[in-house]
Amino acid sequence: MADSENQKFCLQEVLDSFKSCLSPEKEIYIEHYVYGWRGLVKLLNSLGSLFGFISKDAVSKTQILMNFLKSENGPHYATVQSMVKFELDNKLVDVDKKGIYPESGCRTLLRLHRALRWLQLFLERLRTSKEDEKTSVMCRDAYNESLAQHHPWLIRKSAGVAFYSLPVRPAFFEVMNVGTHEQVVDVLGKAVPLLCEVYEITEELYQKHNLLDLP
Repeated sequence: MADSENQKFCLQEVLDSFKSCLSPEKEIYIEHYVYGWRGLVKLLNSLGSLFGFISKDAVSKTQILMNFLKSENGPHYATVQSMVKFELDNKLVDVDKKGIYPESGCRTLLRLHRALRWLQLFLERLRTSKEDEKTSVMCRDAYNESLAQHHPWLIRKSAGVAFYSLPVRPAFFEVMNVGTHEQVVDVLGKAVPLLCEVYEITEELYQKHNLLDLP
């Protein structure tokens, strides 16, 4: 397979990765979470260079998590739940805002978690939208509901410009690489609730341990 094929976004791949993310006990496997995000990065990259401000950050964050998984403490990073317990028990998280552990697993995953909410909200709007609705408006509204509150003004400004460059809805559906528009809507109908479930489980866990505002 050519490199360009490997770099192509495929919605089904993202669905499969996030489906593998959850254990029967609803624990989130970090490895599959990372694979799912690598698929989402392909989506961001397919939308044009203006989305680099989010995709580059996501790439660096997923690499940090994979490095933890491959380290001697790797077993503690098997799931989001075990990671949170390990880092809190060993005081490896900046819960008191000292900035000693800027690349802790908890802080790193929090940044991906916030971005996941944005993409989940956007894809849901895309799924339920009509053919003539503007993807730029859907993406902007989803961003304002999620990531915008965590970004400084300059990034919010860049995001606003990037949204205007988005392709129209039919072209966007082609980017999904899963067949007809009906098939895209069908796969989105399976993928979005899954992204939502992974998000909600993480949100609840982070809320319980006061980790939602890590600096």
